Amino acid sequence: MTKRISEDNNSDDRLAEAQARIEALEAAAADAEARSATALEELSGVKQGRLDLETQLAEAVVARETAEGELARTRSEAGETGTHLAEAAVKYREAKLASAPEIPRELVPAVERLTEIDEAFEAARLVAAQLRERIEEERQSARVPVGSPTRRGPADLSALSASEKIRLGLQQLSEREAR
Repeated sequence: MTKRISEDNNSDDRLAEAQARIEALEAAAADAEARSATALEELSGVKQGRLDLETQLAEAVVARETAEGELARTRSEAGETGTHLAEAAVKYREAKLASAPEIPRELVPAVERLTEIDEAFEAARLVAAQLRERIEEERQSARVPVGSPTRRGPADLSALSASEKIRLGLQQLSEREAR
């Protein structure tokens, strides 16, 4: 009987030991299951974050393409505006020059900025006025009183040969008779 008791005690010990192991394994399994659930939640959050980032990336790509289209359209409009501005500047220059025919066209350069055209036009107007004054001064100083013949000094005939002098004299005589 002692043997049986000892076997029963041994059996109870092993049973208790097995029971303890089962409980430890159940606790470990529950812990692993809890960690697994937490990891699944984190993975789900990461997947959702990835989807959000992919959506944002797609939106950013669309926004970039839209912005590039807008930029191309704006550049095209800027080019057209530049062309219209250049045409308007040419017409403005032509109108300014038509309003003042005394100003030489070469003095007003064909540029795109209206302020530059105005500045060049004013400078050209000043130059034209100064030239007009000089020409008038020269004309006034070169004026000969009315009725006074211009006097010429006697021509130097010393370089002519005798036959040339005779020819010249006959020519002058025929001119006097023709008057």
